[in-house]
Amino acid sequence: MNSELERDPTFDVGEANFEAVVLAADRPVVVAFHAPWSRPCHILEVTLDAVTAACADRVKVVRINADDHPELSLSYDIQSVPTLLFFVAGKLAGRMVGTASKAAILDKLQAIFPGKSPSP
Repeated sequence: MNSELERDPTFDVGEANFEAVVLAADRPVVVAFHAPWSRPCHILEVTLDAVTAACADRVKVVRINADDHPELSLSYDIQSVPTLLFFVAGKLAGRMVGTASKAAILDKLQAIFPGKSPSP
């Protein structure tokens, strides 16, 4: 991951800051549930960097280590990683399971926000 994101304390989310970072966010949030042992999660990290760069001023992208935060994983019925959850105004608005392309993620965002394109 790029060092700027690693320094950002909101990029890695857990039980302690989930409500403030995700549910109370002033913009849509993409939450990536991942695990450090998962090759597909490592592949998706590059894509998430691209999504973050493309729409950082309109959409927040954060990640949650599913192994370190099982309560959140159970709360949102995470059955495999990677899983992306899309939140709008604190409400779950969409879900994608598995790896996805930048285009697929941006298309999903567009579907969730018709008329208010979060993509560049």
